[in-house]
Amino acid sequence: MHTILPFLLAIIVAIVLLQMLATKLKVAYPILLVIAGLLISFIPGLPILRINPDLIFFIFLPPLLFEAAWTISFKEMKKWWRIIGSFAFLVVFFTAFSVAITVNHLIPGFTIALGFLLGGIVSPPDAVSTGAIMKFVKIPKSTSAILEGESLLNDASSLIIFRFALVAVGTGQFIWQEATMDFFWMVLGGIAIGLILAWLFVQAHKKLPTDAPSDIALTLVEPYFMYWIAEQVHASGVLAVVAGGLYLSAKRMIFLNSASRIKGYSVWESFVFILNGMVFFIIGLELPEITEGLRTEGIPIKTAIGYGLLVTLVLILARIISSYAAMISTLIFRPSVAPRMGSRNLRYYMPLFLGWTGMRGVVSLAAALSIPVYLDNGFPFPHRNLILFITFVVILVTLVVQGLTLPYLIKRIKMYTVYGTNEDEEERVRKKIKHQLKEHIYHFLKTRYDSDLHDNRSVQRIVKMWEERTETNEEDWMNEKTKTLFIEMLQSQRELLNEINKDLSIDEEIIRQQLYQLDLEEERLKIV
Repeated sequence: MHTILPFLLAIIVAIVLLQMLATKLKVAYPILLVIAGLLISFIPGLPILRINPDLIFFIFLPPLLFEAAWTISFKEMKKWWRIIGSFAFLVVFFTAFSVAITVNHLIPGFTIALGFLLGGIVSPPDAVSTGAIMKFVKIPKSTSAILEGESLLNDASSLIIFRFALVAVGTGQFIWQEATMDFFWMVLGGIAIGLILAWLFVQAHKKLPTDAPSDIALTLVEPYFMYWIAEQVHASGVLAVVAGGLYLSAKRMIFLNSASRIKGYSVWESFVFILNGMVFFIIGLELPEITEGLRTEGIPIKTAIGYGLLVTLVLILARIISSYAAMISTLIFRPSVAPRMGSRNLRYYMPLFLGWTGMRGVVSLAAALSIPVYLDNGFPFPHRNLILFITFVVILVTLVVQGLTLPYLIKRIKMYTVYGTNEDEEERVRKKIKHQLKEHIYHFLKTRYDSDLHDNRSVQRIVKMWEERTETNEEDWMNEKTKTLFIEMLQSQRELLNEINKDLSIDEEIIRQQLYQLDLEEERLKIV
């Protein structure tokens, strides 16, 4: 323990330094993390950090999925649900199938079950990696929404494949009738459990005398609770966390106060950042043991690298083919739901872009590390080391090659330019919403406090300030009555923003920015 703890602290410091370096170099930090994980495997004498494979999913997946569900726009998911659904389920299944067939024919000793196991591991693109890259390039909002929605759901579909394949490898048989029933229970049961538990958590937050620290502590526990309960009844813990996270995100303005929302955002951002980094370093620490296992099994490292590059090529081609197939079928059968393109050329390039965004990352690593070392009968799990090594090669190649070339691809096809000046449109919408808020507050004050306007100078002063708010933003006065009034005004503005957000043409990110500003303003008022 005295050796491992300082080492873990050193890893966290290294993760922070690598993130700083990535920001300076303007590259996605997962790229540097996976390279660091590779380099750390060459350092002799490092402590061996082993985590029980059964605990890998439980430790890492729930908070990662929960945080992703909180940050995504559910409104955008509903808007593009057909495309998101096809990428999150059909494309993942096709990719896993392609990998299974390929490795079954080309890798000696790989059964179809092992092929689907590997396919389930490497089929889901990584949301964190894609999101980190998108910070340095600009893409249309519709494309961003599709990628975010897909990344939230593809983890669930790929891990369902992974689970069924794991059972097939362990038992040596696969009964389609039972698998079909199990599949529906995993999906429907997982969603139902997640929603029920999320509703209970909302009630707990509302009725218990919580403050910001206790609210944040509860949100840290909630994803683990959802995942564990669902897994106990053999439902999908992943879908439980996703469904529950989406529900809690939609209700955040109801059961969390401004302090909890502001502080919780910072806590969760740091927590998830550290978890992502830890997974990459764990695989780096296990690489020497994995490569030694390959030598023991008589598999040369060059051959294993070749297998990894082969699987990577299959993944890239399968995703690009699927993207073009989805575009063609959408244009033929549902042209009205296809994203509007600024030019015909961009329509042809868009599937290539979507196909090239398939960087793999943390979920694939966690899935590979969760493979048990031994089967139930006591025999070693077949080709476990090779599967782990191939997974690492896939992640390394997709992050470095696709991750570094994606910004160039976006600029090369002039995606953002063709779509038009999105920044100007966003600024126009933002100004329009701010103007609506000012008018709303002015009428709110005139209606609710009309009787106080004549005999209360404090209220008169507030009304006067809002009449002139377009020229000045200075507030150099405050007392308890005006503070209470101001907080009521902020809540009224939140209600208006929630109404504005029902308009599907309004980008929800703009609404969330305005809500965050209101939270900051309320916290400032509390300490005046």
